[in-house]
Amino acid sequence: MSYENKIKILVVDDDVEICKLLCQYLDQQGFLVASVESGMALDDYLAQSAVDLIILDLMLPGEDGLSIVKRLNGSMQIPIIMLSACGEDIDRIIGLEIGADDYLAKPFNPRELLARIRSVLRRRNIEKTDSVEDKEDRYTFGDFIFNTSSQSLYRKGDKVILTSGEYSLLKIFVENPRRVLSRDDLLEKLKGYDCAPFDRSVDVRIMRLRQKIETDTATPLYIQTVWGKGYQFISHQGVE
Repeated sequence: MSYENKIKILVVDDDVEICKLLCQYLDQQGFLVASVESGMALDDYLAQSAVDLIILDLMLPGEDGLSIVKRLNGSMQIPIIMLSACGEDIDRIIGLEIGADDYLAKPFNPRELLARIRSVLRRRNIEKTDSVEDKEDRYTFGDFIFNTSSQSLYRKGDKVILTSGEYSLLKIFVENPRRVLSRDDLLEKLKGYDCAPFDRSVDVRIMRLRQKIETDTATPLYIQTVWGKGYQFISHQGVE
């Protein structure tokens, strides 16, 4: 792969050793990698260079990672994977709520980070035209077309941007129409996420997904709450 065609990743962490190790590892995996140590340095870098993905630590000097996620999510669509120290579950949940694509707790296996990177990039960037072969992977509900082959969601021809967690959750729902799924069921099916036994990130993802597909989140049409049991996906026109 030529220099111009490499995926560009920016690591934002004030731990010099972690930045060095991540840059070396990701460079060996074929990515073009740079690192900065703060939100201010991040802004300076983005003003001069485009990146395809940001790996962002939550604990930074000056502006913290959560503030950066919220700010970037409102101004540009750059995928973000958060890094957080163990025990910061609430920060990770908030990060997902305000728009991060994925999170990973420190310490972590670099190979797991690599898998998360590839998954996020695939879900954000792969665009396919529906073909006869992948029609079985296309689901319709209301004004939406959800294609698990191209990993895309469209509403009346307009693409709806989903984070990795939202995509995975919607895929579970459309593949299990009218089945009541408990929080434990969803946690078990959400493979690839380090969910704790009482992790509330499922509720956060459901809330964010409802904001993107429901007209009225107070009375959801598709993802309905079955009190005391869990959630149920209703397509109202059959899932193809």
